[in-house]
Amino acid sequence: MTTTPEIITIGRSGADIYPLQVGVGLEDVTTFGKFLGGSPTNVAVAAARLGRRSAVVTGVGDDPFGRYVVAEMGRLGVDARYVVTDARHPTPVTFCEIFPPDDFPLWFYRRPSAPDLQLRPDHLDLDAVAATELFWFTGTGLSEEPSRSAHRAALEARGHVDDGRHTVFDLDYRPMFWDSVDAAREQFQAALPYATVAVGNREECEVAVGETDPDRAAEALLEAGVQVAVVKQGPRGVLGRTREHRVEVPPRLVQVVNGLGAGDGFGGSLAHGLLAGWDLETILTRCNAAGAIVTSRLECSTAMPTSDEIDLLLAGGDPNHGRGVEDVLAELRRR
Repeated sequence: MTTTPEIITIGRSGADIYPLQVGVGLEDVTTFGKFLGGSPTNVAVAAARLGRRSAVVTGVGDDPFGRYVVAEMGRLGVDARYVVTDARHPTPVTFCEIFPPDDFPLWFYRRPSAPDLQLRPDHLDLDAVAATELFWFTGTGLSEEPSRSAHRAALEARGHVDDGRHTVFDLDYRPMFWDSVDAAREQFQAALPYATVAVGNREECEVAVGETDPDRAAEALLEAGVQVAVVKQGPRGVLGRTREHRVEVPPRLVQVVNGLGAGDGFGGSLAHGLLAGWDLETILTRCNAAGAIVTSRLECSTAMPTSDEIDLLLAGGDPNHGRGVEDVLAELRRR
């Protein structure tokens, strides 16, 4: 791709190996599907599905899964020009188990490290990072060196944005990547002053600012320097706060197939809405709808909805056109 990206995300990428059987433990699963994975990568895919020019800064191994990740990014409309190939570390794979409606264990194979955590400052096109309209980073990218230094270089290149561009901090706290909550909180608090938007669930907000009450958490994020605080509340929906406005949007109810990836669909829609200049209620209403659609499908990256599908759900329609879980699984097995 030769066009300038509107959105650049940085962080995890890899192959998601998802069972094509629901309600079965991995020890008994016999068929799997392979999908592009990694939260920041999925956010870029979700934004691309909504018509945005998106790119990912990440690392992959010099192996078949790495080649798959790069090819699949291109197939799904994401610019892979900033992907770095690491000859020392294999491309990570992630397995999940699917026990609807609310149990989806994840198994990360990323040790001793992953190529995306080996990103160094000299791997980055800092001019592109500084210039892009929206830069998206996650807490996981701050969990170890040299990725932490790469993120710091990117944030310093952007500076304290106040010209209508956006730097979005997806708190994305994953305990298995950190030595302690205190270590994560130290890094989160150092990064927050560079963010214009922070988004996370209540547990992630507690790690970042020591608050679980949604309003107090949002207030603490605003005090840390962000302009928009988004606190996900699970079945209570989502809270959005700026210094002038407070918005609470209820969830969209759908039949859940796989809850994984909902936050990435939410994130891609958030990035799209911020760039579109929509009001906060419109943005979060569409974010909730996008996340709900992803939960009604098995996979993550290829499950990201289009604008028309979001419109359909908000109008009371069914973006899946009556297909149930078995229909979804049968279609995936045929691919």
